[in-house]
This record gives sequence, structure tokens and C-alpha cells, in this order.
Amino acid sequence: MSSIPEGAAAADLIWRKSSFSGAQSNCVEIAVGDTGVVPVRDSKNPDGPALLFPADAWASFLAGVKGGEFPTD
Repeated sequence: MSSIPEGAAAADLIWRKSSFSGAQSNCVEIAVGDTGVVPVRDSKNPDGPALLFPADAWASFLAGVKGGEFPTD
């Protein structure tokens, strides 16, 4: 299982949510960096746990969403 590298606490990451989410509170946030993993968390629970995905898997997921493989609404 992937983990955030030692010394990089989740609170220290810069989190962002999709520009498509607007003012809605039912969103996920991601943190990006050079860690090799993409942390994903619930925007309503920023102090809660984050799911960690390998960066290449996250990139494949995003390509699938953009390509219409997964419904976005």
C-alpha cells in the first residue's frame, strides 16, 4: 500500500478540488506533488483519512473520465 513519504504530513500538503465543484460541499480534494502518490480526501472531512493512489493509476483514471469511460454526473 502506498503512503505519504516520511516527513510529508497530510496537513502539510496543498489540497485542491475540481473547478467543476463550485460551491458544492460534496467533493473530493486531491494533493499533488513529487511524492509518487496522489492523496484523495473528502472535502467535508479535511482532517479525516486520505486514500492514496499511485500517480500513474490516478493519471489513467483521469484520462478515462475525460475520455467518457466513467459518467461524471
